[in-house]
Amino acid sequence: MKILLIDDERRLSDSIKEFLESQEYTVDQAFNFNDALMKASVYDYNCILLDLMLPGGNGLDILRAIRKRHDNTGVIIISAKDSLDDKLSGLEIGADDYLPKPFALPELSMRIYALIRRLEFNVDNTITAGCVTIDLPQKCAQVNHQPLDLTRSEYNLLLFFVTNRHKVLSKAAIAEHLSGEMADMMDSYDFIYSHIKNLKAKLKAAGLSKCIRTVYGMGYQWEE
Repeated sequence: MKILLIDDERRLSDSIKEFLESQEYTVDQAFNFNDALMKASVYDYNCILLDLMLPGGNGLDILRAIRKRHDNTGVIIISAKDSLDDKLSGLEIGADDYLPKPFALPELSMRIYALIRRLEFNVDNTITAGCVTIDLPQKCAQVNHQPLDLTRSEYNLLLFFVTNRHKVLSKAAIAEHLSGEMADMMDSYDFIYSHIKNLKAKLKAAGLSKCIRTVYGMGYQWEE
């Protein structure tokens, strides 16, 4: 799961990033209006955490740009501006939630989880694809009730495949999902082959041998 954290308070941003990464999220950061607008426009995120007061512009204008594209990315406003007008403006433009500073990091994590679950998984705590079951709160998976021993990257890769099972996923899309904006600086996507190979091996050992199909020249696709 990918999150864009937009906040110019670097110490706070780094603290939030460290906490969310311990919860197995991939987190990109933006510290000013222009960088935030670029990343929100170029990359795909499951959730955006948006401060309103940014160097170079107002966070509400970023929210307007996101919703103008009919982008249904979840947006949680995190801001010290706790006036009723700011809250109403954000919600009217299309924010999904509003969390005033200061806040407890576990509460932020639960808000993110509840939002992503509501938007993408129809408020269910599990995703099922054939004999594969993914437990979202526990961040684990099973095949025919047999637990899979997955690394963080393998779990995120499996979840990415299953939630996009009707799509062919390019190597670039997979790299971005696993590594965030760092994918743009990579010389090759060799690490993807390694993760896919390891995930295939673990699925095969659990009885699934042909669920990840290579679409030559395009990428990979999940097959039930």
